[in-house]
Amino acid sequence: MTFNIAILGASGYTGAELIRLILGHERMSITALSADRKAGLDIADVFPFLRGACLPVLSKIEDIDFTDVDLVFCALPHATSQAVILTLPEHVKIIDLSADFRLRDPLSYEKWYGQKHQALDLQKQAVYGLTEFYRAEIAEARLVAGTGCNAAAGQFALNPLIKAGVIDLDQIILDLKAGVSGAGRSAKESLLHAELSEGTQSYSAGGLHRHLGEFDQEFSALAGRKVEVQFTPHLLPMNRGILMTAYVKGIPELLHETLSKAYADEHFLQVLPFGHLPSTRDVRGTNFCHIGVVGDRKVGHAVIICVIDNLTKGSSGQALQNANLMLGIPEMMGLTSFAIVP
Repeated sequence: MTFNIAILGASGYTGAELIRLILGHERMSITALSADRKAGLDIADVFPFLRGACLPVLSKIEDIDFTDVDLVFCALPHATSQAVILTLPEHVKIIDLSADFRLRDPLSYEKWYGQKHQALDLQKQAVYGLTEFYRAEIAEARLVAGTGCNAAAGQFALNPLIKAGVIDLDQIILDLKAGVSGAGRSAKESLLHAELSEGTQSYSAGGLHRHLGEFDQEFSALAGRKVEVQFTPHLLPMNRGILMTAYVKGIPELLHETLSKAYADEHFLQVLPFGHLPSTRDVRGTNFCHIGVVGDRKVGHAVIICVIDNLTKGSSGQALQNANLMLGIPEMMGLTSFAIVP
């Protein structure tokens, strides 16, 4: 059986990544693509790398007939997404790649996104989309909320350690380096090549980054108590990739053993041998996550490094992995490719 798929917001980077992945999927067919400002154009006019693909013309959302659509990927901006999802037919399964349904507490959403949530009933139904930790819930869900890419990287490195109680919860520092595609495709002066290249910069420092809402929610739930980490992201002059470095208090060998056991049966989450360090180039364009653990010169402390591709495992690949579960398809289907090197 082939499932009919619609992608709303197909002219953004996550939309393009979804198209790239689904074109190689054996059980999915893209039957609708939306991009309101580019409605009427062929997708190849927006993304020339898709030239030759047999895909529907871009349309406005209101012009799409969802009667035969099985699942919708919603790759729209925050706030826009919740308004659109409210209008979708009940039979359609939905994966939202925006932040609109990631936070369970309406007050937390308002705190981090600066406005009240407009779809509170749907917010209560949404399942957090970090596949390896919510697999059973995702398989039964109608609405899944894709995680933030930065939040995914931090959780892959720390969730098993917090759950096992093997690190000091009051001494967690996350230092993250991210590629520029994580900022989206909209034109921004600060993202011009001449402004961004040959340098790097921090942003949202001092506890201002919105993905801290997800860390607070997920880490505290695992620990059974309030957990607040220090987190600073940095923008690197590369297109794709996230490298997250966690500084923690714990016995390095025990942390490596805990992560290795937790992910022993997870195809996409690979723990490197103790002392080995991962690189973003090794996961570029893939749904893999590589994790390395090394001891610190300060006895009883460790450094954990996690790398993912922000557009794949951090967003669209994660979304496709969840969609497979929701539709009863083998979880790895369409996601088994390795990185292109060099």
